[in-house]
Amino acid sequence: MTPADLSRTVLHAVRRAVDEDALRAPVPARVRVERTRPGGSGDYACAVALQLAGDAGLPALEVARILRERVAAEPGVGRVEITGPGFLSFTLDAPAESDRAVLAAVREQGLAYGHGDALRDEIHQFHYAREVRAAVTAQAVFRLLLAQGARGRTTCEQAPDPDWVRLGVTVDAYGTPPVPLTEIRPVPAGATAGELLERLGPDAARWGLLRAAGHDRAALGPELLVQGEANGLFRVRYAHARARALTRGATLLGFTSEPAEPAEDVQDAAYDRAARPLLDFIADHPGVLLAGARHRAPDRVARQLEAVAHAFFDFHDSCPPLPAGDEKPSAAHRARLALAEAAGTVLAGGLSLLGIRAPEHL
Repeated sequence: MTPADLSRTVLHAVRRAVDEDALRAPVPARVRVERTRPGGSGDYACAVALQLAGDAGLPALEVARILRERVAAEPGVGRVEITGPGFLSFTLDAPAESDRAVLAAVREQGLAYGHGDALRDEIHQFHYAREVRAAVTAQAVFRLLLAQGARGRTTCEQAPDPDWVRLGVTVDAYGTPPVPLTEIRPVPAGATAGELLERLGPDAARWGLLRAAGHDRAALGPELLVQGEANGLFRVRYAHARARALTRGATLLGFTSEPAEPAEDVQDAAYDRAARPLLDFIADHPGVLLAGARHRAPDRVARQLEAVAHAFFDFHDSCPPLPAGDEKPSAAHRARLALAEAAGTVLAGGLSLLGIRAPEHL
């Protein structure tokens, strides 16, 4: 069960409780679950009982008890506890089973892994100045919102710069817009689109404009073109290209990927140690995309991709997915390849939402 699955499961439990008249409160549009903080109980926690208590006219602990019995019976949920004033804490089934569900979701959904309909009831209009960073940021935010089911359009104060097209920016309209609207006004780039394209090209320029939070100045120097670890964009794209190369290499060796069975995890102790951070980042990816959309923060997605790439290389170096020398492909290699491929898919999907290409060869 992924975090997104757990969120839907809790929301379903709320609906059931309301339908069965065990709880009289409006059903929220979405339910947020978060990883338990250090020292906490379980894998994830949720404050929905505290949110519903006022409308339900019940103590939060009573609301939590009503929801606990409905969530605990769901497949994938191992244990549900009530902590503090009414928090629900969830312990998922055996990690191996949960991990297989995450990898299966990535394989099934492909580049759309992490997309959803949590914001399907929202309509937005983003308005921005005739400035390249504002235009690129507004377009990236719009992509993130569309990926979560929202609708809307973007408008510019003046006729758009023709060079914006080369940066992948489209403008629905310009001039004085109707209200309501949301203004996108990051710290200006200090350069025009044409200047950035000449110095950096479209991909590096977009990464530089989006990687920093909107209230920070964007780093748009020659370091964005350096092919080395210090360049976050290069590291992300290199990790993706390496993941794709592993798939090609496995094909030449005559084997394909297959997520590890629980029993196989025990036999591959190196996988068990090195895979955990990468699996966790992949499982958290849908939540990061949703948070990036809600907070109008594509920089969160860029940082997530950097974290996935870093964890990928740590995993790759500790657990080579391809056999070496005369070594024969084994179940361990198939499991390692499955995780590497999932990482590559997450990286490509995230870059796509930022409007950046993910080449298979660097």
